[in-house]
Amino acid sequence: MKVKKNRIKVITLGCSKNLVDSEFLMAQLKSNNVELVDDEKKCESVIINTCGFIDTAKEESINTILKAVERKEKGKLKNIYVAGCLSDRYKSELEKEIPEVNKYFGATDKHKTVVQILNEFGIDYKKELLGERLVTTPSHFAYIKISEGCDNPCSFCAIPIMRGAHKSKPLEEILMEAQKLASSGVKELIIIGQDTTYWGLDLNNKRGLAGVLDELSKINGIEWLRLMYAYPSRFPLDALNEIRDNEKVCKYLDIPVQHVSDNMLKSMRRGITKKNQIALLEKIRNEIPGIAIRTSVMVGYPGETEKDFEELLEFIKEFRFDRLGVFTYSHEEGTAAFKLKDDVPKKEKMLRQKLVLEAQKKIADENNSESVGKDFKVIIDRKEGEHFIGRSYKDAPEVDQEVFVTDNGKIKTGEFYNVRIFDSEEFDIFGEVIK
Repeated sequence: MKVKKNRIKVITLGCSKNLVDSEFLMAQLKSNNVELVDDEKKCESVIINTCGFIDTAKEESINTILKAVERKEKGKLKNIYVAGCLSDRYKSELEKEIPEVNKYFGATDKHKTVVQILNEFGIDYKKELLGERLVTTPSHFAYIKISEGCDNPCSFCAIPIMRGAHKSKPLEEILMEAQKLASSGVKELIIIGQDTTYWGLDLNNKRGLAGVLDELSKINGIEWLRLMYAYPSRFPLDALNEIRDNEKVCKYLDIPVQHVSDNMLKSMRRGITKKNQIALLEKIRNEIPGIAIRTSVMVGYPGETEKDFEELLEFIKEFRFDRLGVFTYSHEEGTAAFKLKDDVPKKEKMLRQKLVLEAQKKIADENNSESVGKDFKVIIDRKEGEHFIGRSYKDAPEVDQEVFVTDNGKIKTGEFYNVRIFDSEEFDIFGEVIK
């Protein structure tokens, strides 16, 4: 089968970091005259970039593979290739249990994986495409990954098993990639990595996130920089100056705390105490007026008592995070926590998750009510019905709330507008463009 006639669909599961990996692969495929299609019914081959982080993600990945196998058995698909975290973590088991897949690839060495996949289609890797991506998000924003892997010892996390040790992407490569994205029309860069605060330690023995933000802000065309996945332990405080003083850096920070009980933080191996974590969060709020802080927490971790949970819930109510996600603990083999007894019943985990969500729902409703009458700079992502849907500096794509903007006949997607809020709901606000 000649490459030019090979229609391929790339399916990406899991996080934004996986999405970036797929975009690099797709740029290589497209440059070699491979036809990339969105409709599975029209493709001859499918590449599934899997996630293996927690049970629900693994289940989704397995189900996606099995659906592809079913199509292959019916003669509707010729080739199935599986890459990503699940494939890296469970390759031997998958080869045995689902042999219908043509080949499984890992996740640790992304460049090597891309090369191997290209070879399956008789394609050579094009070095001149370094930094090139086929952006699959709306054209005005893109994720930019500044590092791979993670060196943090969190007891519950399987990421280091799948992605390996932390490795910073050289600054010149980050800037080259960002410049190419800006030249293609990207206005908002969302900075990601397993731990973005770790950047630079393996390059010059110093955390250099502030410098990355500063250099990215100098790129013409980039109007917003948004920082995600900032680890609280040993947070580089000079980055706060960039968030506060640099007009292009959104006053927004995603900083997953996971828990607040000292008992849980110690068992989770988070490298920080309750006192120091709260002090950091308060410092961030005090030094950057108006900052939107997003976090994620975990409930049902082994040994989490009712007292531990109540301590977490009470802190959430007191601190009032602007944005919050909550996960139930997933017992992952190979992690340090796997040696502990998964002693919180599933029903109790779900109840605790529900209680956190209810608390955050009330906080979000009250915060949004306070936004009524205020003006925000909003970037428009898309149109739905009678509204254009956008985001303020307080919101990252997909994980945060949205701004519904009344259509005045002059609004365009991908553009920024000043919007005055006139109404609110629990997780959305409504506004109109003002001059």
